[in-house]
Amino acid sequence: MGRKISMLAPEWWDYTTLDDEILNDAAKLTAEDMAGLSREGFKVVFYDTLEDFYLAEALEYITAWKQATADNPVGICGPIGPTEQLPLAARLVNELKLNLKYAHFWGMDEWYMDGKEVPPSHPLSFARADMELCFERIDDKLKMPGSNIHFPKSDVSQYIESWQGVRCAVMQGGQGEVKHWAFNDPVKREGKYKETPPTPEEYGRLQTRIVDLHPITLIQNARTSGGGVVTGVPRQAITVGPVETWKAEKVSIWQAGTHDNPFGMRLTTLMIGKKIADSSVPMSLLAGHPNVHFNLYRPAIGKCEAEMH
Repeated sequence: MGRKISMLAPEWWDYTTLDDEILNDAAKLTAEDMAGLSREGFKVVFYDTLEDFYLAEALEYITAWKQATADNPVGICGPIGPTEQLPLAARLVNELKLNLKYAHFWGMDEWYMDGKEVPPSHPLSFARADMELCFERIDDKLKMPGSNIHFPKSDVSQYIESWQGVRCAVMQGGQGEVKHWAFNDPVKREGKYKETPPTPEEYGRLQTRIVDLHPITLIQNARTSGGGVVTGVPRQAITVGPVETWKAEKVSIWQAGTHDNPFGMRLTTLMIGKKIADSSVPMSLLAGHPNVHFNLYRPAIGKCEAEMH
């Protein structure tokens, strides 16, 4: 029997094409069950307050950048979504007087429109958000050289090359409703992937690239960044790939409940914890990375029970 057709976007792969047993098992998980899915190579961490949550996320920037020297440049790859950690990272750099001369930063992704990446003047520009919320707030004498700040462009070759010779201590990310990190969305259900999605091995060979965005991703970004105006959200993006992700010594996913829901957080925790890798749930492919941390805001875990509001 073939795989199910998506309930959400029939022409695409996504988590609703999984076996119901996996989905039902995920919905039953308690917070304690989720913590119990920690194993070697995968750690589930809970935070009880948003202050602690975002401070811990910002400190990952500091921990990474403190390691950077002339002979050992070190960087962090970071998301837009969440963004609350960015001003905190800048404040910590200034207060600690941390010189970022040899530190690096990679933006995870950027919107793609009209044959090129959106310019910083675009209201949804990720590069603009990183600069305004973090890097432009750092004291001039401490600032990271512009050549050490790497944002993906439509010609991805320079971005891919920037990962050579620089150690990525940590790649941060959020989790979207389609269960992606960066814009590593499930693929369309067409061609060689009409009946089955790419194998984990196939998906894992993808580098930074231009991608079509799943309808769920469009709706999510309209909700979080555009007041629900889906027509204002670009349908393509440039995203860091699994190849670059596996160059990061640690993959750190931060979930405060804003970009995904209680079920989604449970599902990917279950799949990574039990090493159930399926590219219809791209986040589950991180089961193959040797050092993944899920950082969860405990009040957002909620429950997965039907109830009227």
